[in-house]
Amino acid sequence: MTSSVPRLVVAAPSSGSGKTTVATGLMAALAARGLAVSPHKVGPDYIDPGYHALATGRVGRNLDAYLCGPELLAPLFQHGARGCDIAVVEGVMGLYDGAAGQGELASTAQVAQVLRAPVVLVVDASSQSRSVAALVHGFVSFDPEVRIGGVILNKVASDRHESLLREALESVGVPVLGALRRAAQVATPSRHLGLVPVAEREAAAVEAVAAMAAQVSDGCDLAALVSLARGAGALPGAGWDAGAVVGGPSVPGTRPGRPVVAVAGGPAFTFSYAEHSELLAAAGADVVTFDPLRDEQLPPDTAGLVVGGGFPEVYAAELSANEGLRKEIAALAESGAPVAAECAGLLYLCRELDGRPMCGVLDATARMTERLTLGYRDAVAVSDSVLAGAGTRMRGHEFHRTVVEPGAGAAPAWGVLAPEKRVEGFVERGVHASYLHTHWASEPGVARRFVERCRTS
Repeated sequence: MTSSVPRLVVAAPSSGSGKTTVATGLMAALAARGLAVSPHKVGPDYIDPGYHALATGRVGRNLDAYLCGPELLAPLFQHGARGCDIAVVEGVMGLYDGAAGQGELASTAQVAQVLRAPVVLVVDASSQSRSVAALVHGFVSFDPEVRIGGVILNKVASDRHESLLREALESVGVPVLGALRRAAQVATPSRHLGLVPVAEREAAAVEAVAAMAAQVSDGCDLAALVSLARGAGALPGAGWDAGAVVGGPSVPGTRPGRPVVAVAGGPAFTFSYAEHSELLAAAGADVVTFDPLRDEQLPPDTAGLVVGGGFPEVYAAELSANEGLRKEIAALAESGAPVAAECAGLLYLCRELDGRPMCGVLDATARMTERLTLGYRDAVAVSDSVLAGAGTRMRGHEFHRTVVEPGAGAAPAWGVLAPEKRVEGFVERGVHASYLHTHWASEPGVARRFVERCRTS
C-alpha cells in the first residue's frame, strides 16, 4: 500500500524565523480554498498543533522520531493525512537540529527524508540582503538527501529589500515562493513555556490565525506551493491504526461494558497527543473530556483518570477553588482506580501548588521556579504501575519551570537513564504521576494495560 498525499515541510535555518506563522497561515489559506489540509508538527511541541487545528478544522498531530522511533513517522503521518487533499508539516528549531548529540535524530531534516517531502525554507531576511544567498546555498548543499524546493522570505522591509533578496537568490537556483512583510498583527503572545495555547485565547487566536492566512495568501504563491507538494514521492506502507496495535477494532462511541476514562482538558490542561485517546478508545474505553476549571464533578461512572500537561500554575487559584472536584479526584485515587498524570497532572495531584491546595493525592508540594527543565529523556519503569510493568523502556520529554518536592515517591515511576541517571515520579495505589511526557504510540501496551485496570479496579 502506498500514500500519495501531496505534502511539504515548512522549515527554517533557526528558531524564531517565522515557521509557525508561515505553516499555520498556509494551512488556513489552503483550507479557505476548500482543501482538506492535514496539519503536522515535528517534535514534542503541544502548542503549535492547537493553532494548526484552528487553521484546518482537523486534529494537529506530532511527528517525533525520538519519542516514537523513525519507523513510526510515516505510519503516523499517513494515519493523520488519510482522506486529505494536502498535508503541511511544520518543522522544529533549525532544519538540521535534532536531539542533542544524536545527529539527525528527531530533526526536521530527518522527517522530510522519511516522508519523501520537499522542504520550504523560511528565512528571516530582516538584517541581510545578498548574504541570504550564502545562507540558503549552505542549507541546500549540506545534505543532498534533503530536497529544498523553495524559499519564503520573512520580515522583508520594503519592495527594494525584496528585490535585492530575490536577485541574490537567483544564483542559488532555489525559487522564491513568497515574501512576507513585517506584520505585528500576526504575532502571538508568549510566556514562560512558549506561545499561549489556543484554548486560552479563543477569539484572539481566531483573529491571529486569520491574519496569518491573509499574510500568506497575499505574499506567497499558493499555486506553486501546492504544485511543489504534489511532487512529493509516494510513501510505501500502511497508516498507523490504533485498533490494530492494541489488538482490537478502533470503534468510537459508547457501548455497554466499556469503562469510562475521564481525560482532563480545558485551558489548564491543553497538552495531549491525539493518539492517546484513540488508543484508549481502541482498547475498549469510552473517553470523556472534562474541564477541571469548570466541571465540579468527574464524568458519570468514571473508572479511570488521565491528566496530561498544561499550565496549572497559571490557573492555580481557579483549580484550588474547585474544591468539590479536587475531593472527588482524591477519592477516586484512594479507591485504587487507575490515574495517569503527566507534568501538569503531577502538579495537580500534589498537596499544594505555589501554596494553594490541590488534590492532595500525593504527599508532595509543587512550586514555580526560574529554571527551565527541557529535553528528551531515556527512561525505564522502576515500579509496576497501571501504565507499565517494571523494566519497561520508554522515551519521554520534559518541559517545565516547576519543581516537585520530593521529586520521587517510595515507589518511583521512572528511572531516567539519560542524559543523567535519577529516579522521579510516583507510583501509589493506582496512581502513576511523573514529569515525563510520553507518546503512547511507541508503546501501545500502555493504553491496553490502563483500560484493563479500569475494568478490574
